Amino acid sequence: MNNKKEKNSRFISPASLLPFILVTTLFFMWGIPNNLNGVLIKQFMKSFELTAFKAGLIQSAFYMGYFILAVPAAILMRKYSYKVGIVFGLLLYAFGCLLFYPAALIGTYGFFLFALFIIASGLAFLETGANPFIALLGNKDSSERRLNLSQAFNPIGSVVGVVLGTAFIFSGVEPDESKITALKAAGEYDAFLQHETLRVVKPYLALAAFAVVWALLIIRTKFPHFKEEEKEPSKDNGRLTELFKLPHFIKGVIAQFFYVGAQVGTWSYFIMYVQDYTGEAEKMAGYLLTGTLIAFGAGRFSATWIMRVVAPAKLMGVYSIINLILVAISITMPGWIGMWALFFTSFFMSLMYPTIFAMSIKGLGPNTKIGGSVLVMAIIGGAILTPVMGLIAEETESMALAMMIPLVAYVYIAYYSWFGAKTVTTSIPEEEKKLSFSR
Repeated sequence: MNNKKEKNSRFISPASLLPFILVTTLFFMWGIPNNLNGVLIKQFMKSFELTAFKAGLIQSAFYMGYFILAVPAAILMRKYSYKVGIVFGLLLYAFGCLLFYPAALIGTYGFFLFALFIIASGLAFLETGANPFIALLGNKDSSERRLNLSQAFNPIGSVVGVVLGTAFIFSGVEPDESKITALKAAGEYDAFLQHETLRVVKPYLALAAFAVVWALLIIRTKFPHFKEEEKEPSKDNGRLTELFKLPHFIKGVIAQFFYVGAQVGTWSYFIMYVQDYTGEAEKMAGYLLTGTLIAFGAGRFSATWIMRVVAPAKLMGVYSIINLILVAISITMPGWIGMWALFFTSFFMSLMYPTIFAMSIKGLGPNTKIGGSVLVMAIIGGAILTPVMGLIAEETESMALAMMIPLVAYVYIAYYSWFGAKTVTTSIPEEEKKLSFSR
C-alpha cells in the first residue's frame, strides 16, 4: 500500500502541482494558434486570392519559427531555467499576436506570415521548455502518461482555436464568379477583401492579452529546479554530438518530423477536402474540423488511461496501422466515407506527439534540454510537408491524392513504434539520477 502511494505521488508531487497546472495550460494555449492556421489558410485564399500552395506557406512560416528558435530556446533554458524560457516564450507569443493588427491595416500577406513566424518563435520556447519539464516532473517510468495527460489539453485549445476561427473569422460569405464580377463592377470588391482580412484581428488580440496574463502568473510562482539546472562548472553539461550516438533518439526525431507533417497537413486541408467531396459550406466544414479535434482530445485522454495497462510503443504501433487504413480509405473513396475516415484519424494520431517525445528523451540526462529542442525542430515537418500536399492537390486536382503524404508518415511511425524505439541506449546512467527535485 505504501509503495503504491509513493509511486502515485511521484507521478505528480504535491509540491509541483501548481507549476504542473500552469505549464499544462500552455499546451492549451499553443493549440489555439496551431489550429487557427487551418482557418487562416481558407480565409486568406479568399481575402488575398491565393492558391492552395501559396496559402500552405502559412504553415511554412509558422513552423519555420519552431525550427529556427528551438535550439536558441534550449540554450537560454540551459543557461537559466525552464521558467525563464517559458516566460520569454509567452511574451514573444503575445508580441506576434499583436502584430496581426498592423498586418491587417497594411493588408499585406507577407506581414501576416512574419507575424505568424514571431508567434511560432514564442511557441518554440514554450514547447522546448514545457514538454521535457512535464516529462521530468516525476517518475521517469510514467513520463509518457504524464506528458499525454498534459498534451490532452492541447486539443481543447485546438477546438477553441477552430471554433474562434469559424465563428469570428469566417464571414460565411463565399462569392462565386458572378458575384465577384458584380462587386468589381460596383467598385466594392477591394472593400470586401479588406473587410475579410480585418476579421482575423480580434481573436489574436485576445490571445496576446491571455499570454501576458499567464506570463505574470508564472513569474510569481515558485518552480521546482532539476539537478541538471544547477550551475556546476566542473560537470559535463551535455553535448549535441552525443545525441547522434543514440539510435532511439535519431529515429524519434524522424518520426516526429513525419507525425507533425501528417497532423498539420491533414488539418490544414481538411476543410477543403470536405468542401471538395461533400459540397458543404465553409462554416459547416469548419465545424466538422472542430469535431475532429474533439476526437483528438478524446484520444489523448483515453490513451493516458490505456497506457496504464498497454505499453506506449505498442499502443502507438496499433494506432499507426489503423490510421494507415483510414487514410487509404480517404484516398480511394473520396466523399462522405472518405471524409469520415479522415475525420477519425485524429483520434488515433492523438497520442503520437507526446509518446514519441517522451520515448525519445529517455536516457538523455544533461542532454535533455538540447534533445528536446531538436525534437521541437522536427516540427518543421509541418512547414515542409503541408505545402507539398498543396502542390500535389494543385497538380493532380485532387485533395484526396494529397493525403498520400500522411499515408507515408504513418508507415514510418508504425516502423518506429514496433522496431525503432526499442534500442533505448543510455550513455550516461549516473546523470539520470540527477533528475530529482531541489527547491
